[in-house]
Amino acid sequence: MKGILLLEDGTCFRGCGFGAEDKKCGEVVFNTAMSGYQEILTDPSYHEQIVTMTYPLIGNYGTNTLDVESNKPYLSGFVVKENCNFPSNWRNQISLDDYLKKHNIPALEDIDTRKLVMLLRQTGAMKGIICTDGTSIKNLKDELDKYPGLVDRDIVKNVCTKKSYTWDKPVENEFGQTIKPQAKYNVIVFDYGIKQNILRLLVSHGCKVTVVPADTTAEEVLKQKPDGVFLSNGPGDPGPISYAIETIRKLLGKVPIFGICLGHQLLGLAVGGDRFKLKFGHHGANHPVKNLITEKIEITSQNHGFCIDPDSLLDKDVQITHMNLNDNTLEGFRCKNVPAFAVQYHPEASPGPHDSNYLFGEFIELMDKVK
Repeated sequence: MKGILLLEDGTCFRGCGFGAEDKKCGEVVFNTAMSGYQEILTDPSYHEQIVTMTYPLIGNYGTNTLDVESNKPYLSGFVVKENCNFPSNWRNQISLDDYLKKHNIPALEDIDTRKLVMLLRQTGAMKGIICTDGTSIKNLKDELDKYPGLVDRDIVKNVCTKKSYTWDKPVENEFGQTIKPQAKYNVIVFDYGIKQNILRLLVSHGCKVTVVPADTTAEEVLKQKPDGVFLSNGPGDPGPISYAIETIRKLLGKVPIFGICLGHQLLGLAVGGDRFKLKFGHHGANHPVKNLITEKIEITSQNHGFCIDPDSLLDKDVQITHMNLNDNTLEGFRCKNVPAFAVQYHPEASPGPHDSNYLFGEFIELMDKVK
Protein backbone atom coordinates (compact mmCIF):
# COMPACT_ATOMS: atom_id res chain seq x y z
CA MET A 1 0.00 0.00 0.00
CA LYS A 2 1.11 3.59 -0.55
CA GLY A 3 2.28 5.62 2.40
CA ILE A 4 2.75 9.33 3.14
CA LEU A 5 4.56 11.36 5.77
CA LEU A 6 3.41 15.00 5.74
CA LEU A 7 5.31 17.56 7.85
CA GLU A 8 3.96 20.82 9.24
CA ASP A 9 6.15 22.85 6.84
CA GLY A 10 4.40 21.18 3.89
CA THR A 11 7.19 18.73 3.02
CA CYS A 12 5.73 15.42 1.88
CA PHE A 13 7.54 12.07 1.74
CA ARG A 14 5.88 9.32 -0.30
CA GLY A 15 6.81 5.66 0.03
CA CYS A 16 5.43 2.23 0.77
CA GLY A 17 3.21 1.73 3.76
CA PHE A 18 3.43 -1.30 6.03
CA GLY A 19 2.13 -2.14 9.46
CA ALA A 20 -1.40 -0.93 10.17
CA GLU A 21 -3.60 0.78 7.59
CA ASP A 22 -4.25 4.00 9.49
CA LYS A 23 -3.18 7.63 9.96
CA LYS A 24 -1.78 9.29 13.09
CA CYS A 25 -0.29 12.64 14.10
CA GLY A 26 2.83 13.09 16.20
CA GLU A 27 6.14 14.86 16.56
CA VAL A 28 8.62 13.56 13.96
CA VAL A 29 12.02 12.64 15.46
CA PHE A 30 14.93 10.42 14.50
CA ASN A 31 16.79 7.70 16.40
CA THR A 32 20.41 6.78 15.58
CA ALA A 33 20.51 3.32 17.22
CA MET A 34 21.52 0.46 14.91
CA SER A 35 19.54 -2.19 16.79
CA GLY A 36 16.88 -2.42 19.48
CA TYR A 37 13.96 -1.25 17.36
CA GLN A 38 11.47 -3.33 19.35
CA GLU A 39 12.57 -1.73 22.63
CA ILE A 40 12.26 1.67 20.94
CA LEU A 41 8.77 0.84 19.68
CA THR A 42 7.60 -0.13 23.18
CA ASP A 43 9.24 2.74 25.09
CA PRO A 44 6.32 4.85 26.43
CA SER A 45 8.56 7.93 26.21
CA TYR A 46 7.86 7.87 22.44
CA HIS A 47 4.13 8.43 22.96
CA GLU A 48 2.78 10.79 20.26
CA GLN A 49 6.02 10.67 18.27
CA ILE A 50 6.72 9.41 14.76
CA VAL A 51 10.13 7.76 14.97
CA THR A 52 12.51 7.66 12.01
CA MET A 53 15.38 5.16 12.20
CA THR A 54 18.64 6.40 10.66
CA TYR A 55 20.04 2.87 10.34
CA PRO A 56 18.75 1.66 6.95
CA LEU A 57 18.01 -2.04 7.65
CA ILE A 58 15.21 -2.50 10.17
CA GLY A 59 13.20 -5.64 10.96
CA ASN A 60 15.95 -8.09 9.98
CA TYR A 61 15.78 -9.99 13.28
CA GLY A 62 12.01 -9.80 13.66
CA THR A 63 10.22 -9.36 16.98
CA ASN A 64 9.49 -11.47 20.05
CA THR A 65 7.66 -11.28 23.38
CA LEU A 66 10.83 -10.72 25.44
CA ASP A 67 12.40 -7.58 23.93
CA VAL A 68 9.68 -5.21 25.08
CA GLU A 69 9.74 -2.28 27.47
CA SER A 70 5.99 -2.02 28.06
CA ASN A 71 2.78 -3.87 27.25
CA LYS A 72 2.46 -2.33 23.77
CA PRO A 73 3.94 0.29 21.40
CA TYR A 74 2.93 3.85 22.30
CA LEU A 75 4.43 5.80 19.40
CA SER A 76 2.29 7.24 16.60
CA GLY A 77 4.24 5.91 13.63
CA PHE A 78 7.47 4.32 12.42
CA VAL A 79 9.62 5.35 9.43
CA VAL A 80 12.49 3.30 7.96
CA LYS A 81 14.55 3.17 4.80
CA GLU A 82 14.00 -0.57 4.30
CA ASN A 83 11.79 -3.02 6.21
CA CYS A 84 12.91 -6.66 6.12
CA ASN A 85 10.02 -8.97 5.25
CA PHE A 86 12.11 -12.11 5.83
CA PRO A 87 13.59 -11.83 9.34
CA SER A 88 16.19 -14.37 10.40
CA ASN A 89 16.88 -14.95 14.08
CA TRP A 90 16.34 -17.90 16.41
CA ARG A 91 14.36 -15.66 18.80
CA ASN A 92 12.05 -14.25 16.11
CA GLN A 93 8.33 -14.94 16.53
CA ILE A 94 6.60 -12.56 14.11
CA SER A 95 7.86 -10.05 11.55
CA LEU A 96 8.02 -6.34 12.26
CA ASP A 97 5.23 -5.78 9.73
CA ASP A 98 2.90 -8.20 11.52
CA TYR A 99 3.89 -6.81 14.91
CA LEU A 100 2.92 -3.28 13.87
CA LYS A 101 -0.33 -4.55 12.35
CA LYS A 102 -1.14 -6.32 15.61
CA HIS A 103 -0.71 -3.08 17.59
CA ASN A 104 -2.28 -0.73 15.01
CA ILE A 105 0.86 1.29 14.27
CA PRO A 106 1.22 2.70 10.71
CA ALA A 107 4.72 2.62 9.20
CA LEU A 108 6.48 3.90 6.10
CA GLU A 109 9.46 2.56 4.12
CA ASP A 110 11.29 3.27 0.88
CA ILE A 111 11.80 6.99 1.47
CA ASP A 112 15.07 8.91 1.67
CA THR A 113 15.51 8.83 5.45
CA ARG A 114 18.81 10.73 5.14
CA LYS A 115 16.97 13.66 3.58
CA LEU A 116 14.32 13.56 6.30
CA VAL A 117 16.92 13.46 9.09
CA MET A 118 18.92 16.34 7.57
CA LEU A 119 15.72 18.38 7.38
CA LEU A 120 14.92 17.69 11.04
CA ARG A 121 18.47 18.57 12.09
CA GLN A 122 18.29 21.88 10.24
CA THR A 123 14.76 22.97 11.15
CA GLY A 124 14.16 20.99 14.34
CA ALA A 125 11.60 18.34 15.24
CA MET A 126 8.30 19.04 13.51
CA LYS A 127 4.71 17.99 13.85
CA GLY A 128 3.72 15.47 11.21
CA ILE A 129 1.11 12.96 10.14
CA ILE A 130 1.82 9.47 8.83
CA CYS A 131 -0.81 7.88 6.60
CA THR A 132 -1.21 4.44 5.01
CA ASP A 133 -4.97 4.44 4.43
CA GLY A 134 -5.19 6.54 1.24
CA THR A 135 -6.41 9.81 2.78
CA SER A 136 -5.84 12.82 0.52
CA ILE A 137 -3.07 15.34 1.18
CA LYS A 138 -5.65 18.09 1.74
CA ASN A 139 -7.47 16.13 4.43
CA LEU A 140 -4.17 15.15 6.04
CA LYS A 141 -3.13 18.80 6.20
CA ASP A 142 -6.44 19.75 7.79
CA GLU A 143 -5.98 17.05 10.42
CA LEU A 144 -2.35 17.99 11.06
CA ASP A 145 -3.28 21.66 11.53
CA LYS A 146 -5.50 20.61 14.45
CA TYR A 147 -2.76 18.60 16.20
CA PRO A 148 -1.55 20.57 19.28
CA GLY A 149 1.96 19.08 19.55
CA LEU A 150 3.75 18.21 22.79
CA VAL A 151 4.61 21.55 24.38
CA ASP A 152 2.59 22.54 27.48
CA ARG A 153 0.57 19.30 27.42
CA ASP A 154 0.45 16.54 30.04
CA ILE A 155 0.59 13.28 28.07
CA VAL A 156 1.95 11.23 30.98
CA LYS A 157 -1.64 10.49 32.00
CA ASN A 158 -2.07 8.57 28.72
CA VAL A 159 0.72 6.07 29.42
CA CYS A 160 1.08 5.66 33.20
CA THR A 161 -0.55 2.91 35.24
CA LYS A 162 -3.95 3.64 36.72
CA LYS A 163 -3.44 1.48 39.82
CA SER A 164 -0.52 0.30 41.93
CA TYR A 165 1.15 -3.05 41.34
CA THR A 166 4.22 -4.98 42.47
CA TRP A 167 7.01 -6.10 40.14
CA ASP A 168 9.28 -9.06 40.96
CA LYS A 169 10.89 -10.05 37.64
CA PRO A 170 14.69 -9.62 37.62
CA VAL A 171 17.12 -9.16 34.75
CA GLU A 172 17.42 -12.24 32.54
CA ASN A 173 20.49 -12.90 30.38
CA GLU A 174 20.59 -14.51 26.94
CA PHE A 175 20.79 -17.95 28.55
CA GLY A 176 17.60 -17.48 30.57
CA GLN A 177 19.50 -17.06 33.85
CA THR A 178 18.24 -14.50 36.36
CA ILE A 179 19.82 -12.42 39.10
CA LYS A 180 17.44 -12.02 42.04
CA PRO A 181 18.97 -11.40 45.47
CA GLN A 182 16.89 -11.18 48.62
CA ALA A 183 14.82 -7.99 48.66
CA LYS A 184 16.28 -5.64 51.28
CA TYR A 185 14.92 -2.30 50.13
CA ASN A 186 11.33 -1.16 49.82
CA VAL A 187 11.27 1.08 46.72
CA ILE A 188 8.26 3.03 45.47
CA VAL A 189 8.42 3.69 41.71
CA PHE A 190 6.46 6.56 40.17
CA ASP A 191 5.24 5.48 36.74
CA TYR A 192 5.36 8.39 34.30
CA GLY A 193 5.75 5.92 31.40
CA ILE A 194 8.28 3.49 32.80
CA LYS A 195 10.49 1.07 30.88
CA GLN A 196 10.42 -2.44 32.26
CA ASN A 197 14.19 -2.90 32.30
CA ILE A 198 14.37 -0.26 35.03
CA LEU A 199 12.09 -2.44 37.15
CA ARG A 200 14.13 -5.57 36.35
CA LEU A 201 17.35 -3.86 37.40
CA LEU A 202 15.86 -2.62 40.67
CA VAL A 203 14.77 -6.18 41.51
CA SER A 204 18.21 -7.52 40.57
CA HIS A 205 19.74 -4.99 42.98
CA GLY A 206 17.71 -6.33 45.91
CA CYS A 207 14.66 -4.05 45.80
CA LYS A 208 11.06 -4.87 46.57
CA VAL A 209 9.36 -2.80 43.87
CA THR A 210 5.91 -1.22 44.08
CA VAL A 211 4.84 0.82 41.05
CA VAL A 212 2.36 3.64 41.68
CA PRO A 213 0.41 6.01 39.38
CA ALA A 214 1.97 9.33 38.43
CA ASP A 215 -0.53 11.32 40.51
CA THR A 216 0.09 9.42 43.76
CA THR A 217 0.54 11.90 46.64
CA ALA A 218 3.57 12.19 48.89
CA GLU A 219 1.43 11.26 51.88
CA GLU A 220 0.32 8.01 50.21
CA VAL A 221 3.94 7.15 49.42
CA LEU A 222 5.28 7.88 52.91
CA LYS A 223 2.57 5.69 54.48
CA GLN A 224 4.30 2.71 52.81
CA LYS A 225 7.56 3.55 54.63
CA PRO A 226 9.80 3.28 51.55
CA ASP A 227 13.58 3.04 51.74
CA GLY A 228 13.73 4.90 48.43
CA VAL A 229 11.63 6.53 45.71
CA PHE A 230 12.29 6.18 41.99
CA LEU A 231 11.12 8.72 39.38
CA SER A 232 10.69 7.08 35.98
CA ASN A 233 11.12 8.12 32.39
CA GLY A 234 8.10 9.24 30.37
CA PRO A 235 6.91 11.26 27.39
CA GLY A 236 6.51 14.91 26.58
CA ASP A 237 6.91 18.20 28.39
CA PRO A 238 7.63 18.06 32.16
CA GLY A 239 6.33 21.59 32.76
CA PRO A 240 2.57 20.83 32.89
CA ILE A 241 2.99 17.85 35.25
CA SER A 242 2.54 20.09 38.27
CA TYR A 243 1.11 17.36 40.50
CA ALA A 244 4.32 15.32 40.17
CA ILE A 245 6.57 18.34 40.78
CA GLU A 246 4.66 19.23 43.96
CA THR A 247 4.81 15.62 45.21
CA ILE A 248 8.58 15.46 44.63
CA ARG A 249 9.06 18.71 46.56
CA LYS A 250 7.23 17.18 49.54
CA LEU A 251 9.35 14.01 49.37
CA LEU A 252 12.72 15.78 49.19
CA GLY A 253 14.65 15.24 52.40
CA LYS A 254 12.26 12.58 53.66
CA VAL A 255 13.40 9.64 51.52
CA PRO A 256 16.24 8.94 49.01
CA ILE A 257 15.23 9.78 45.42
CA PHE A 258 16.63 8.60 42.08
CA GLY A 259 15.27 9.94 38.78
CA ILE A 260 15.83 9.02 35.14
CA CYS A 261 14.90 11.02 32.00
CA LEU A 262 11.51 12.67 32.68
CA GLY A 263 12.13 11.89 36.35
CA HIS A 264 15.35 13.90 36.07
CA GLN A 265 13.48 16.84 34.56
CA LEU A 266 10.74 16.73 37.21
CA LEU A 267 13.33 16.65 40.01
CA GLY A 268 15.10 19.58 38.33
CA LEU A 269 11.87 21.58 38.27
CA ALA A 270 11.10 20.57 41.86
CA VAL A 271 14.38 22.10 43.10
CA GLY A 272 13.67 25.33 41.19
CA GLY A 273 15.22 24.80 37.76
CA ASP A 274 13.81 25.72 34.35
CA ARG A 275 13.23 23.47 31.33
CA PHE A 276 13.60 24.11 27.62
CA LYS A 277 12.86 22.18 24.44
CA LEU A 278 15.75 20.77 22.43
CA LYS A 279 15.89 21.57 18.71
CA PHE A 280 15.58 17.95 17.59
CA GLY A 281 16.04 15.97 20.79
CA HIS A 282 18.45 13.24 21.81
CA HIS A 283 17.37 9.83 20.54
CA GLY A 284 19.95 7.09 20.17
CA ALA A 285 22.32 4.65 21.83
CA ASN A 286 25.72 6.30 21.34
CA HIS A 287 25.65 9.68 23.09
CA PRO A 288 28.86 10.57 25.00
CA VAL A 289 28.38 11.90 28.54
CA LYS A 290 31.11 13.06 30.92
CA ASN A 291 30.85 12.15 34.59
CA LEU A 292 32.22 15.31 36.22
CA ILE A 293 32.90 13.48 39.50
CA THR A 294 35.06 10.67 38.07
CA GLU A 295 36.02 12.47 34.81
CA LYS A 296 35.15 9.28 32.93
CA ILE A 297 33.24 9.23 29.64
CA GLU A 298 30.12 7.08 29.34
CA ILE A 299 28.45 6.10 26.08
CA THR A 300 24.75 6.35 26.82
CA SER A 301 21.27 5.55 25.57
CA GLN A 302 19.05 8.65 25.30
CA ASN A 303 15.49 9.55 24.45
CA HIS A 304 14.23 13.01 25.36
CA GLY A 305 13.08 16.21 23.72
CA PHE A 306 13.28 18.51 26.76
CA CYS A 307 16.15 19.43 29.10
CA ILE A 308 16.79 21.26 32.36
CA ASP A 309 18.74 24.50 31.86
CA PRO A 310 22.00 24.06 33.83
CA ASP A 311 22.27 27.83 34.37
CA SER A 312 18.95 27.74 36.22
CA LEU A 313 20.52 25.44 38.83
CA LEU A 314 23.63 27.53 39.54
CA ASP A 315 22.07 29.28 42.55
CA LYS A 316 20.30 26.14 43.78
CA ASP A 317 21.59 23.71 46.40
CA VAL A 318 22.66 21.11 43.83
CA GLN A 319 25.83 19.84 42.17
CA ILE A 320 25.96 19.19 38.42
CA THR A 321 27.43 15.69 37.92
CA HIS A 322 27.07 14.86 34.21
CA MET A 323 27.25 16.84 30.96
CA ASN A 324 26.59 15.89 27.34
CA LEU A 325 29.76 16.14 25.22
CA ASN A 326 27.85 16.72 21.97
CA ASP A 327 26.03 19.91 22.98
CA ASN A 328 26.93 20.62 26.64
CA THR A 329 23.39 20.01 27.87
CA LEU A 330 22.76 18.87 31.43
CA GLU A 331 22.81 15.10 31.91
CA GLY A 332 22.85 14.69 35.69
CA PHE A 333 22.85 16.43 39.07
CA ARG A 334 22.55 15.62 42.76
CA CYS A 335 21.25 17.58 45.72
CA LYS A 336 23.88 18.65 48.23
CA ASN A 337 21.95 18.47 51.48
CA VAL A 338 19.22 15.91 50.79
CA PRO A 339 19.58 12.35 49.38
CA ALA A 340 18.43 12.84 45.79
CA PHE A 341 20.07 12.56 42.38
CA ALA A 342 19.02 12.10 38.76
CA VAL A 343 20.33 11.59 35.23
CA GLN A 344 18.80 12.62 31.92
CA TYR A 345 19.95 9.55 29.99
CA HIS A 346 19.03 5.85 30.36
CA PRO A 347 21.42 3.75 32.49
CA GLU A 348 19.06 0.79 32.10
CA ALA A 349 19.87 0.79 28.34
CA SER A 350 17.43 -1.45 26.39
CA PRO A 351 18.64 -0.72 23.82
CA GLY A 352 22.12 0.63 24.31
CA PRO A 353 25.40 0.27 26.20
CA HIS A 354 25.66 -0.65 29.88
CA ASP A 355 28.30 1.94 30.84
CA SER A 356 25.97 3.60 33.35
CA ASN A 357 24.52 0.61 35.20
CA TYR A 358 26.58 1.67 38.23
CA LEU A 359 23.97 4.32 38.99
CA PHE A 360 21.59 1.67 40.32
CA GLY A 361 24.36 0.64 42.71
CA GLU A 362 24.70 4.27 43.81
CA PHE A 363 20.97 4.34 44.57
CA ILE A 364 21.43 1.26 46.77
CA GLU A 365 24.38 2.91 48.54
CA LEU A 366 22.31 6.05 49.11
CA MET A 367 19.50 4.03 50.70
CA ASP A 368 22.04 2.15 52.84
CA LYS A 369 23.58 5.41 54.01
CA VAL A 370 20.21 6.87 55.02
CA LYS A 371 19.14 3.65 56.77
